Order: sequence, then C-alpha cells, then structure tokens
Amino acid sequence: MQLYCNSLTTYKRLDTLEVKVGDLLIGNHHPIRIQTMTTTDTLDTAATVAQTIRCIEAGAELVRITAPSKKEAENLLEIKKELRRQGYHTPLVADIHFTPNAAEIAARIVEKVRINPGNYVDKKKFETLDYTDAEYQEEIDRIRERFTPLVKICQEHGTAMRIGTNHGSLSDRIMSRYGDTPMGMVESAMEFLRIAEDLSYRNIVLSMKASNPQVMVQAYRLLVQTMQQELGHCYPLHLGVTEAGDGEDGRIKSAIGIGTLLEDGVGDTIRVSLTEDPEFELPVCRDIVKRYTDRPETKEATTRPLIQVPYSPFTYKRRDAEQVENIGSKHVPVVVADFSAASKLQPADLLAIGYNYDEPTDKWNIADAAADYIYTSNTVPAFGLPGTLRVILNSDTWNTLADKHNFLPYFDTAAYVAAFKTGKAGKENFVAVNCDNLDTPEISSLLELASDKHFTAATVFCAAASGPSAMANVRRFFTVLLEKNITVPVIIHSISHQATTDEHLVHHATEAGALLLDGFGDGLWLSNPQDEASQRATLNNIAFGILQATRTRISKTEYISCPSCGRTLFDLQETTARIRAVTHHLKGVKIAIMGCIVNGPGEMADADFGYVGSGVGKITLYRGKEIVKRGLNSDVAVDELINLIRDNGMWVDKN
Repeated sequence: MQLYCNSLTTYKRLDTLEVKVGDLLIGNHHPIRIQTMTTTDTLDTAATVAQTIRCIEAGAELVRITAPSKKEAENLLEIKKELRRQGYHTPLVADIHFTPNAAEIAARIVEKVRINPGNYVDKKKFETLDYTDAEYQEEIDRIRERFTPLVKICQEHGTAMRIGTNHGSLSDRIMSRYGDTPMGMVESAMEFLRIAEDLSYRNIVLSMKASNPQVMVQAYRLLVQTMQQELGHCYPLHLGVTEAGDGEDGRIKSAIGIGTLLEDGVGDTIRVSLTEDPEFELPVCRDIVKRYTDRPETKEATTRPLIQVPYSPFTYKRRDAEQVENIGSKHVPVVVADFSAASKLQPADLLAIGYNYDEPTDKWNIADAAADYIYTSNTVPAFGLPGTLRVILNSDTWNTLADKHNFLPYFDTAAYVAAFKTGKAGKENFVAVNCDNLDTPEISSLLELASDKHFTAATVFCAAASGPSAMANVRRFFTVLLEKNITVPVIIHSISHQATTDEHLVHHATEAGALLLDGFGDGLWLSNPQDEASQRATLNNIAFGILQATRTRISKTEYISCPSCGRTLFDLQETTARIRAVTHHLKGVKIAIMGCIVNGPGEMADADFGYVGSGVGKITLYRGKEIVKRGLNSDVAVDELINLIRDNGMWVDKN
C-alpha cells in the first residue's frame, strides 16, 4: 500500500473487512451504501417511524436514530416493531454519545450502534490533564472495562458497531496528549478498536468526522495508514463532513470531504449531514456515490511510475509557485469565469460573476465573490471593463489585437512552445495542459522550457483532464511538477459534462476540492460546456464555495450547523435561516449553530461564535469555546449573538 490508498494517481477501491448490518453488507468491495439520520423525538414513535419510512423511500440503506438515554434506547424496540409491521426491513442504527447503558440496551434491539469514543467513557470539560504513562494506561484499562460489555452484547446479538470519532468532541485526555489534531482523532478510535480486536470482534465500521474537510480528510487517511501498519487490515469506513450546514454551501463542503476520499477508493458508506429534513440528504448522497458505481480501475497518465510521493497527504502545505500577475506565490487562488459561449458581451452579463454596472455613475460595484478573470474564447468585449477584471482570449484572436492591454493569450501546449521559442508570446500567458496523457512530445517540450526563469515569470498552466480519472490525472501532473521542481503557477480547470446543476456541483467540488486539499492549485476555472450561459452565476458561487470550504480563499461568512436530530432543542432550519439573514455579510466570521450540548461546544471546532441549545427554548452563546451568556430565551438570542459579535470587534454594518 502507498501511504493510505492503493495509488494516488489511479483508481482502485481499498480492500477492507466485510461488515454485516442486518442483511446489508458493507466494505469488501460491496457497493458504497448511503444513509441518513432522523430528526424527530425518539420517544415519539409515530413521528420517528413516519420519517424513517420517508428516508427509506428516498433511498436510505441505513437509518440512524438518536438514543441519548435509556428511555429512547428502549423505545427503539417499538419503532423497529412498527417498521417491520409495515414491511420495512432497512437496518436501524442507534446513535449513542454519553450513555454506555443506553448502548447496551440498543445493541439488543437494532442492527448497529454508533458510539463516540470521545465521550462514551471519557469526559470533556476543556481541562488540560497531565498523565504519566502508567496513569494513561490506567485510563485505557478503565475504557476496556466499560467497553467490553457492549462488545460482548454485540457479539451475542450479531449487532454491528460504528466507532465514530468527531473532531470537536475529542476527550480532554486525548487532547492533552495529542492535541486537537487528526492524529488525536485516530488514536481516540484506535483505543476502542484494539479492545475489540483483542475480543475477536470485527463487525465494526469507523468514521473520522469534522466540520473542516481538510481535517476530516487527513484523519481518514491517517486512520487507514494506522490500521494497515498496526493491524495489517482495514475496517470499512463511513464518510461524512459533520455540521456541513445547509443549501449550496453544505453540499459543496460534503462533496469535497467525501468525494476526495472516494476518488482514492477510500470509503464504504456515506452520510451527507445537512441542516435540512433528512430526506433531502439522500439525493446528494446518490449524486456523490454514482460517480463510483461500476467505475473501472484506471491507468496512469504517464508511463513513468510514481516511485516516491513528493508531498505529504497527511498535512496541508500549499505548493510553492512563482508569482505571475496576481496568481501564485502568496496570493489567494484566483477564479476564472467561463464566457466561451458568449458571441457578444454586455455589462449586464458580468452581474453573474460579481460585477454590477451602474450606468448613471458609470461605475462598477464589485462583490467579495467576484471573478478575477474571464475567458471569452474569441469574443472581445466592446465596453470598458472594471479595473480588477482581466480577459483571457484564444491566442489566435489575441494576436490580431492592435491594443493588447488588459487582454491575455490562451495557448494550446504546442502553440505556446513555438510562441515562446520565437518570442511571440505575451508578457503573461495561459497555457492549456491536457493531463490525460502526460507523455506527449508537446508536454515534454513544455516542461523542458520551465527551467527558463523568463518562462516561469510569464506562464500560467491551466490543467484539465476528462473521464473518471480526471482528478487523479491532474494530481499526477502536479507530482511531475514537484519532481522536476517546476514552480509555474497552475489553475485547476474542472470541466463537467453532467446532466443537472446538482451533479455539476458534486463534480466540481469533488475534483477541484480534492486537489486544493492537497495544497495544489493557484486558481479555479469551472466549465459546464453543455450549458455555460445559464450556469455562470451558479458556477461562480460554486467556485468561491469550494475555495471557502477548503479554507484557501475566504469570501463570506462560514456557518457550522448541525443537521438536527431527536436531541435538538429548537428549530434548527428556521434558526439557521434567521442567523444567516443578519450575518451573511460578515466575511471570514465563523458561526456555529448547534441544536444541543452534545453537538456543542466541542463540535463547533474552530468557530468564532457559537449558538447552542441548552434547554427547551433556551440558548447559550459562546466566544470560541468559552461560555459568554447562558440560558437566554430563544426570542432574544439572535440579537444577543449580534451584540456579542459587535463587542468582539467583528461586526460590520451592511452596505
């Protein structure tokens, strides 16, 4: 195995053990399973059954139900009996956090239990603890004593288990030794997995969830590597970005985190956690998973094997690149908007990409999420452009211009090699690189020129690929650049031929997001050739959403919002919408909206401010992980949140 998957540059599913959940098989190259979680009160049998049925009919292959105490765990029996009476046999999963005795009850009833190792036995009070090695081992022994009864019940009843680590709920003990790190997440799960292995219990799925896709992906990769090195085999993995939020942002964040791992053949079951009714999670799951249904194993984009990986997939480091204009070096990734289908351009056309022309004053109003470049193919705009926007033209058209100021040429690979050698290239040049075959003479000649400092100072590669191995082929191109120490900046050109807007989103978020998480890319260019004109605003939003979710360019407020469940103490969807309506203009501010104390404050991870349900109709506000105001009535809590943001100097009035 190479690091954490079979190959970083080809596709092959990871070999795992097989887990049986009721009649459903997970792992061992079985289809990737999709699941969701109910949001009803578990003690309301009728409501939970009805919502479970809606989820099943929407495609859920497993349905998770919260069981925070013995009462809810016991009522799982009534829920299961009623579902079976109505002819539904989809496996049920009990969600356990703090209560081992609830888990032991549920394990006798449902097909699978999920425990969170961060709070199943350990406690989280945000205390710094200091252990000697002997004291630390005593704590492991205490976990073994408390966890073993659940394992034996699962063995007796044929019940599966998910050991589900969450980034935000690592115990104080783990935090004290490993810190708030992906390695701490892995060790939190491995402590429980080692006990299960000793007891010869292997009907286990694992997860490493975080609201930050970067942390989530690194944790899963480290987990696979750790299991391979320590155990010699891998357990199936359940993938998900926790507290992803709602709408487009939640879908983008989920597709990036889940899709990045599935691209490498890692992952056996998924859940998309949206702050929406659970039925709406399942179409997103299907759009993600169908990319890998019957996907063939692929070949390298080059005949030169990747002997040693020239970067670390376990830690984030942006690839070093020279500066060309505002691209590369320390600049945030740029966004290129695709106007190649436009035969004529008007100022109003630029509204879709963040530029609003005010005719009476002859001025442009520029949004925070405004594209930096537009590619117009062979169309030369006949009006004055905003000063921050540059136009990329096909090189043949660019060559015909008498005044080339503010216009940049876009060459194919062979044409650029010839133009550079004869001195006919521009001061700055964009060059298309087809990464599907990196062994062509044209690409070899291009890379040979890259040792010339004049070439590096004048060139931006636009890397694209097609087909199911597109992401892997573009990643292979980046490894070639690293191997050859070529520092030309690179724009990731993601091209989608999907049928729907939702599929376009998943495609771009997965393929471009996976590369950005590895530190690759100095810009983003999204294209939907079949429907380019009507998709411009959507593509611009997706591009900035991808950059925001990968933490590579911040252009708006970020919301960390849990998907609701039976523990939720207020209407999450309504409250999230209210908070978003009054705070969406706070660029770079991270706000967490959590339904209960289980999902906060720990699950808020790195949020600046937290809005957490602490009782029916009661809200507690946090600054980071510190309680600032406790027990507020929900009808005044949003205003108090605004005051808190203002008091901390992070509020700005809307324009």
